[in-house]
Amino acid sequence: MIKTNLEPFWVLGISVRTTKKDNQFTKDIPALWDTFFSEGVLHKIPHKLEDSIYAVYTDYKSDHTEEYTMILGCKVKNIESIPKGMKSVEVKKSTYTRFTAKGDINKGVIYDKWVSIWDTDLDRTYTTDFEFYGEEAQNPSDAEVDIFVAIS
Repeated sequence: MIKTNLEPFWVLGISVRTTKKDNQFTKDIPALWDTFFSEGVLHKIPHKLEDSIYAVYTDYKSDHTEEYTMILGCKVKNIESIPKGMKSVEVKKSTYTRFTAKGDINKGVIYDKWVSIWDTDLDRTYTTDFEFYGEEAQNPSDAEVDIFVAIS
């Protein structure tokens, strides 16, 4: 894990409100990914700065065990025009701890990394956390995905 300071930026995409209770997130998040790809959301996002995908966790009710919103989308230069059915989120200026998940995405490497993060003693702010799917994530069976967790 590496500490890094990030400036704010906007992500635009589709979203779901979910929770860890009754493992609801294990149904909601894969369904959101399915919708993202099956409906070609990546190609419908206006003002994209890049094709990298961001999975942003925000609007926490209290912490990671309660309700939160996940937005799956791309970094954009502005949010002047938000298509129907999409939502924007500002990833806050903050100090983040960066973790890297390596391996087969389809075999739960991202989930496994989150489990270890949940067990790590971090002073989390629960503002905006996110996963970054860049060039190193193009091969799902041998991917590298960075996970940024906001800390105080």
